[in-house]
Amino acid sequence: MTRRTLAPMSTLTHLRDAGVSVVLDLRDGRLPRILHWGADLGDLDGSALEQLAIASAEPVVIGELDTRHPVSVLPEPSWGWLGTPGLEGHRDGRDHATRFTVTETSHSDVGSADARVQRVTATAADAVAELELDVAVELLGTGLVRARATLRSTGHGSSDTAAVYTVDGLQVLLPVPREADEILDFTGRWIRERTPQRHPFIHGTHLREGRRGKPGHDTPFLTAAGTAGFGFRSGEIWATHVAWSGNTRWIAERGMHGVGLIGGGELPMPGEIRLEPGDEYTTPWLYGAHSTQGLDGISARFHRHLRSLPSHPSRPRPVTVNTWEAVYFDHDHAELRALADAAAEVGAERFVLDDGWFRHRRADSAGLGDWHVDEDLYPDGLTPLADYVRSKGLEFGLWFEPEMVNPDSDLARAHPEWIAQPELAARRGVLGGDPRLPLEARHQQVLDLTHPEAYAYIEERLHALVAELEPAYLKWDHNRDLLEAGSSATGRAMAHGQTHAFYRLLDGLHAAFPGLEIETCAGGGGRVDLEVLSRTQRIWASDCNDPLERQRIQRWTTLLVPPEMMGAHIGPPAAHSTGRSAGLDLRAGTAFWGHLGIEWNVAGADAVAPDVRAALQRWVALHRDHRDLLHSGVVVRSDLPEDGRLLHGVVARDGSEAIYGYVALDSVVDNPVGLLRLPGLQADRTYRVERLGPFQPSGAAMRAPTAWWERGVEVAGRVLTSHGVQAPGLNPEEMVLMRARAVG
Repeated sequence: MTRRTLAPMSTLTHLRDAGVSVVLDLRDGRLPRILHWGADLGDLDGSALEQLAIASAEPVVIGELDTRHPVSVLPEPSWGWLGTPGLEGHRDGRDHATRFTVTETSHSDVGSADARVQRVTATAADAVAELELDVAVELLGTGLVRARATLRSTGHGSSDTAAVYTVDGLQVLLPVPREADEILDFTGRWIRERTPQRHPFIHGTHLREGRRGKPGHDTPFLTAAGTAGFGFRSGEIWATHVAWSGNTRWIAERGMHGVGLIGGGELPMPGEIRLEPGDEYTTPWLYGAHSTQGLDGISARFHRHLRSLPSHPSRPRPVTVNTWEAVYFDHDHAELRALADAAAEVGAERFVLDDGWFRHRRADSAGLGDWHVDEDLYPDGLTPLADYVRSKGLEFGLWFEPEMVNPDSDLARAHPEWIAQPELAARRGVLGGDPRLPLEARHQQVLDLTHPEAYAYIEERLHALVAELEPAYLKWDHNRDLLEAGSSATGRAMAHGQTHAFYRLLDGLHAAFPGLEIETCAGGGGRVDLEVLSRTQRIWASDCNDPLERQRIQRWTTLLVPPEMMGAHIGPPAAHSTGRSAGLDLRAGTAFWGHLGIEWNVAGADAVAPDVRAALQRWVALHRDHRDLLHSGVVVRSDLPEDGRLLHGVVARDGSEAIYGYVALDSVVDNPVGLLRLPGLQADRTYRVERLGPFQPSGAAMRAPTAWWERGVEVAGRVLTSHGVQAPGLNPEEMVLMRARAVG
């Protein structure tokens, strides 16, 4: 159904789906205001909506403006808003303030189920500032709300500087009620992504800005505002996510009037977004999720959304062997073939050749950008290895880092002007002096993909190699920040253009090679957002394969990312990143929950410990047996009272079965630790709960195991969710898997 009306108009619009209501106020020619975003309000007719608006009207208070105007999704100071403006910009200092008047609105309702989209669009203009604005607010079938804005310059002055409108910021903000008095977002670093941090939602602005040219390991990831003490299974929460793979701004703000806003947008670099007359700029989508059932309700909405996209992988996720921690840069042909043999033997289905296959790449200090197969290392090219891998029943995959370049490379020597550099450096280059390049990171500089020739080179190399080698999968890495990110072609900042160039490369590969899967990696989990996830089929959550660190990283990564899109690998006994050793059961039992992979020289595994390859084979088989559930069900997590214990699981959408993992990260004071409530099961069904793994639990923490652990137990779902089963005894750094199946 599609409806279209013309403004000025007097209308209140109610969008409803998946237990969520959004009530928009489009009256009086103002930009859209959200009167309600939260739990479903039921079927409200026009009269009821008018009464809701009356009940929501704010009073005029002494000492303030003579009239009171509710804040819109794009807040304007001209309507009395003294917090962060939705639009920040100017024409050489002029036209710095706006007051938009809506001239047209439309309402459309298309699609069905999770793919349904209810959209309200308002077109507005400011004749004085010579600007037009389109604001779109959508409610998706998953219950997610999303919004974005498009700004156009309509000025018709001369082409001098004063005619150009510079956008310093354009962000969308969504209102949250007073009950949302606590904020959760994230920080982190390399090998410690998604570290949660919480604080009260008090007066003032909680501002997070990312200037890395990618979200970064310290990305806020989500801004969640909720009732005090909210957890995975409890509390009412409103959360927002900025779907952009470049520089971002995240805002949580509350003023003395009690109005709370959360949201954000792109963070432009100085002078980066300049609108000539007729030009326009569109913000990233800002996504919002509401839940009355804690953080698990938030993640359920995001997972359903990603699973509804056409780009989402539809076939079982192939168990992947990656060569990085197996061989690093030592590309010995016999060893690689032996690794492919062992990969097939343990049940893997994909073999990915990581860094080190291209010209001059014997270490990470040279060769990046020389995207030709190294003739000395592979005199016959990579086709023989790719064919051998495929002969073992494995898909072939390949690693790239197309956005970076080593100064010690043929590419950098031939085209130093393709290296991203500040404007001053570009000028000096033009004048014949030596440019001042940004500081190196990992012996790398950034390749300026806004330079047409640099972009064309990378596009040609990617397409040529994929056409020649026919990989099923690309691992796409991005290992350094965009420090002083300027284009030598224009002398201007280029982080915005670089991000769009990255998207064009991904879109072009998918168009040219249907079925090709791409993983987004950025030194691990440094580029994870909904926009890149709409173009890729997998993320690399972290360069850390230490299972103890991974338990925490994966727990919070799946707040946004469904398990089937989260790469999780079984590493060697001693973790490359931390040096800590762990047994196979903990390593495999941790990777079991994601898109399973192996990053370990399994060709030599039997020399490490007797029968270890056979044990690994059993773990791979167990994952393959249950991945349909793991990769389609609802992710659940418990709020356990002990910091040293975790309980998480996946429940089938129809409630017929579930798998849970119980993990001992550390020792705890209580012994035994007590009952475990199993979340997500249906109250009116009976379930049989039994041990699923590991195959040889140590049992050292129990003199005698619990009765149900030995024989299984059949209990009503309402008992399992509200009472629970006795926790099995675990030593620190152990875990067990449990399965619950509906019976009768």
